[in-house]
Amino acid sequence: MAAQIKYADVEVGTELPAASFPVTRATLVQYAGASGDFNPIHWNEKFAKEVGLPDVIAHGMFTMAEAIRVVTDWVGDPGAVVEYGVRFTKPVVVPNDDRGGLIEVTAKVAAKLDDNRVRVDLTAMSAGQKVLGMSRAVVALA
Repeated sequence: MAAQIKYADVEVGTELPAASFPVTRATLVQYAGASGDFNPIHWNEKFAKEVGLPDVIAHGMFTMAEAIRVVTDWVGDPGAVVEYGVRFTKPVVVPNDDRGGLIEVTAKVAAKLDDNRVRVDLTAMSAGQKVLGMSRAVVALA
């Protein structure tokens, strides 16, 4: 599968479709099983609070993975992402209720690079706070 977006059709400032990703405690348990990261801050409310967190928090790598979905959905090919990096700035808090947490992601093309590549800057928010800083992906376009 190749990128479905053409380099010539993209301008700096192009906004990608925004998306929101719900996160529940069940999601975190499933992710723990898939990733092997069973740190109790991701599933044990008592432990999370004892170590100074407001509640159970989502795995950083889970948050990072959900955020890049905005880019992979836009480009149509996960393999088109050739670089991706973030700084973890705030945790995604996941209360034990019907709503859980929510990761809200926006992104835009920040630069056109050589070799039909673009840099996409992402903004990931949860509960009104930026949860990923310096979130950037380099994407190879058609």
